[in-house]
Amino acid sequence: MESPVRRSDQHEGQLVRLLLDRPRGNILDLEMVSAIRHELSHIGTEAKLLVFEGAGETFSFGASVPEHFPNMIGTMLPNFHQLFWDLEALAVPTAAVVRGHCLGGGFELAIWCGMVFCSPTARFGAPETKLGVFPPIAAIGLPWRVRGARSTQLILSGELVNAEAAVEEGIADRCDDDPEAAMREWFSTAIAPKSTIALRTAWRASRRLLADSLKNDLPALETLYLNELMAHRDPLEGLTAFVERREPVWRNQ
Repeated sequence: MESPVRRSDQHEGQLVRLLLDRPRGNILDLEMVSAIRHELSHIGTEAKLLVFEGAGETFSFGASVPEHFPNMIGTMLPNFHQLFWDLEALAVPTAAVVRGHCLGGGFELAIWCGMVFCSPTARFGAPETKLGVFPPIAAIGLPWRVRGARSTQLILSGELVNAEAAVEEGIADRCDDDPEAAMREWFSTAIAPKSTIALRTAWRASRRLLADSLKNDLPALETLYLNELMAHRDPLEGLTAFVERREPVWRNQ
């Protein structure tokens, strides 16, 4: 079966690009996550920048909703979270090139990157509460990009943020009609001229608080999600309503 991730090594392996390529929506299901993690395990010591992009007009609609149901969530969530452990262990600077919708798990992947380049079509959001659940990685990574109160508001509301507002708030770093060209320019001027050793060491040093949060906070958030949240009725109702394309009927239980 063809991989849902297409890899391109450029500039003698210094620039590695991973294209999420699964129509429609580039859903981050278990297969997609496994494919990304496979590529991460084969990135060489010469890599200076790892870039995530989405094929087509969308970065990613997020993680697979069917894999959030009780029979799958215990497998899906730890595997998805392991992707972020892998990224920090790899210690290669990251960037995201975002066009169109960047939601849920896709939003979490993008904001975890060191640079986010977006087009005017980009729309960012963490809509998990609308499905009766919450985004653990965004709970850690979003305060890294926006002030704490605003990160709470975004997670609670699930609101969609356009490209201009995303840059103003710090969710994204640059908005450009050609975000790929903007990424290449940044790579050429800020990244390529530098030592790989210096870049990777500086990356680890500057992100030590995020790495500490993965170690100290993510296990607790995962337990909160799997053992407490999923013991209630409303998460199942929210997920079922989404799959059935109807409004959820909350019982607050």
